[in-house]
Amino acid sequence: MIPLEAYLILAGLIFSMGLINLLINRNLIIVFVSLEVMLAGVNLALVALSHYMNDIRGQVLAIFTIAVAAGSVAVGLSLLIAHFNLKKSVDTEEIRELKEE
Repeated sequence: MIPLEAYLILAGLIFSMGLINLLINRNLIIVFVSLEVMLAGVNLALVALSHYMNDIRGQVLAIFTIAVAAGSVAVGLSLLIAHFNLKKSVDTEEIRELKEE
C-alpha cells in the first residue's frame, strides 16, 4: 500500500509545477492549463486524504471542484476566443491594455 505522504508529496509537486508555470508564462491558454494542473494537485490531495481518513467528504469536494473548474474553463475559453477574435493575440499584456482603454 502506498503511504499517504507519497500522495501528498506528489500533489504538492503537481500544484507547484502548475503555480510556477502560471507565474512564468504570458500565454492565456498556458495559464488556463496551469490552473487546471493546480486543481488536479489539490484534487489528488483531497481524494488521498479522504481515502486514508475513511471519510467521503473529500471525494465529494473533489467532484465539486472538478465541476466548478469545468465551468470556469468554459467561461474563460469563451472570453479568450472573443479576445483572440478582437486582438489576434493570447498574450496577457494585451488584456492589460484593454484595462487601460
